[in-house]
Amino acid sequence: MPCKVLLLTQWFDPEPTIKGLPFARELARLGFGVEVLTGFPNYPYGRLYPGYSQRWLQRETIDGVRISRVPLYPSHDQSALRRVLNYASFAFTSLLHGLRAAGRADVIYAYHPPLTVGVVAAILRIVRRRPVVYDIQDLWPDTLAATGMISNARVLRTVAAVCRWVYRSVDAIVVLSPGFKEMLEQRGVPSAKLEVIYNWADEVSLRSIPAQLPAGLPGPDRFRLVFAGNLGKAQALDSLLEAARLLHARNSRVSLVFIGGGVEARPLRERAIALGLPNVTFLDPVPMSEIGGVLRAADALVVHLRKDPLFEITIPSKTQAYMAVGKPILMAVRGDAAGLIAASGAGVLAQPEDPVSIAAAAQDLADMDHERLAQMGTCARNYYERCLSLEQGAARFAAIFERLAARGAV
Repeated sequence: MPCKVLLLTQWFDPEPTIKGLPFARELARLGFGVEVLTGFPNYPYGRLYPGYSQRWLQRETIDGVRISRVPLYPSHDQSALRRVLNYASFAFTSLLHGLRAAGRADVIYAYHPPLTVGVVAAILRIVRRRPVVYDIQDLWPDTLAATGMISNARVLRTVAAVCRWVYRSVDAIVVLSPGFKEMLEQRGVPSAKLEVIYNWADEVSLRSIPAQLPAGLPGPDRFRLVFAGNLGKAQALDSLLEAARLLHARNSRVSLVFIGGGVEARPLRERAIALGLPNVTFLDPVPMSEIGGVLRAADALVVHLRKDPLFEITIPSKTQAYMAVGKPILMAVRGDAAGLIAASGAGVLAQPEDPVSIAAAAQDLADMDHERLAQMGTCARNYYERCLSLEQGAARFAAIFERLAARGAV
């Protein structure tokens, strides 16, 4: 009989998530019986998506994947209290329904964040005696402190203690970068329990439509350097504005284009106006179904995060998306993300929060001929297919699921 996997995740399609419906469909294609236990969609807006109304349990089946949705408190704003209610409510309802769903599974897969999902998975393992694979996308409490969500030292120590208990309780832990693996090893997690599986991109959405120029994109006489995604504090995008100021002062043909929204979108627009930067353009967020065409219309794509030790072991998810569409990348993030670009030959590197370094890297790209830029794009796409794709990642998860299902919980 095929191995049955319960995917326990607070966020699932139609919410934007890395390990959503494409992952579940690929597992089903590989012969796994797949059931998803998730909440009613509200992320990232903090309100229910159109067409959904909360009830005690809603079931649906998509492409052979059975999906069970349970109620939660919808919220995703800056309020720590409301965020806790959001996490805790899903933990409560998913635990009640999970006690039954776990009985139908051979293996439980749990997606982190939030940590509360890991707590539920650990309890289900104890009660239902099913092995658990814990997929860590954010290191807690590090991320909570780095983003400013929680600053109370006592709370952070409590979160760290709960993390250690979950790590001890689960059977396997998957992390998204070598740096994550090294960090958890330093915190006492056995190396044999850890495995690095890089994230993939939403390949179908990214490749579904041809390159297209959105309204407001600078003309072909400019070198269009695009940043697409969340405009938040962690991205520290003032540094990109300052780099744009330096480039404008040199009469460079580089134009910086921001596509997206976030808490810093308005302040960034206001600062660009105050600086008088004609080489900076802000465009509204683009649906995931259209973003692939927009990215392919760019000349190059930029990744930037604040200079922080945590981000040196983080690989921003836009990295995989950029590589999948086959465009040159300006990577202004230290550590593992920079290592991917260096290993693949997919672009150029710059120092984060260093406008001089970023401006120089952008100008280097703009000075390259079309053949060299196309070669970088090809390297990016080929590396993605070889090492980062959904097919490659799902196959590695499948091997873990089969091994643990054969062994059972111990």
